[in-house]
Amino acid sequence: MAIAGQRYWGVVVPQPATQLVAFAKQAEDLGLEGLWGVQLPGPPFLPLATAAAGTERLKLGTGVALAFVRSPLETAMSALDLDIISGGRVVLGIGPSVQVINEGWHGLSYDKPLARLREAVTLIRHIIENAHTGALGKWEGTYYTADFSGMPLPQPVRPRIPVYLPALFTRAVRLAADIADGLAGHPMWSIKWIQEQVLPTLTTGLQAANKPRADFDLNIWTYVAINADRGQALADARGQVAFYASISQYEKYFEAHGFGEPACQAAAAAQRGDMDALVGAIPDEMVETFATVGTADEVRQRLESVWTLADSVTVFAPSAFLSPEQIASYQQTLIETVYQ
Repeated sequence: MAIAGQRYWGVVVPQPATQLVAFAKQAEDLGLEGLWGVQLPGPPFLPLATAAAGTERLKLGTGVALAFVRSPLETAMSALDLDIISGGRVVLGIGPSVQVINEGWHGLSYDKPLARLREAVTLIRHIIENAHTGALGKWEGTYYTADFSGMPLPQPVRPRIPVYLPALFTRAVRLAADIADGLAGHPMWSIKWIQEQVLPTLTTGLQAANKPRADFDLNIWTYVAINADRGQALADARGQVAFYASISQYEKYFEAHGFGEPACQAAAAAQRGDMDALVGAIPDEMVETFATVGTADEVRQRLESVWTLADSVTVFAPSAFLSPEQIASYQQTLIETVYQ
């Protein structure tokens, strides 16, 4: 069972229903706080609805639903429907993601994503909290215009669904502090980045918004690769770091940690489709900075450092460039080492 007082979250992915339900039941039996469904690339609501059918207590979070690929009404209704299905266990994680996913994958504009996200969250909350009254009326904002007149909905399970925003850089941390109930930290956050950038920004942001720190949840995410062969753990987590380093929008983040050149090499390799060079561009030190890797004892010690900074923690096995068997093995080792 998870250690008392440590609120762990896991990640669920689409899979056959019987396997998914069994996975969710195991997470609940292990004492996890909740499961996140990730939109990469498919929407997160379907696997979470399946997980709801086999659990009673587990929170079900979208971590994260892409804000701009569906209308605010569609996002609000998906959250409300999932809240009905689960009996009031939904956490709505919603974010803008990165430019290449919005413009390349979905063919959408990515102009001023944080300003647009602020309005989207405000409108989504407005729908969730007021649609059942039949008095939504018209919305005329900077990014969204809609007419909800005559659209009554059934009474929701609860009047408010918690909203979490993701963040890599401090502007997004400030936005989360201002308008959200929690912050889903980026999987590539380093301990140093959290200490020096995230926590000070979160503290001042919450103070400006007149929010008690105790009412806000900082959920830190980290990839975990546990292996008695430390070198193998490094090798198997390398591809996950390489995946993020290949995204040009993250270049200045890696540069701030002194890894600008490897990130540039990784992005260039990704552009030409050279996967071996992409993974090979990432040095061991970079893997250890952005992922939790090593033997069981080393990982436990590293997670103790994470817990000094976090209110809740999401751990999950690396998957990039690994076989299903390797992923399953790392997931099982994570369960045995961290949760049990």
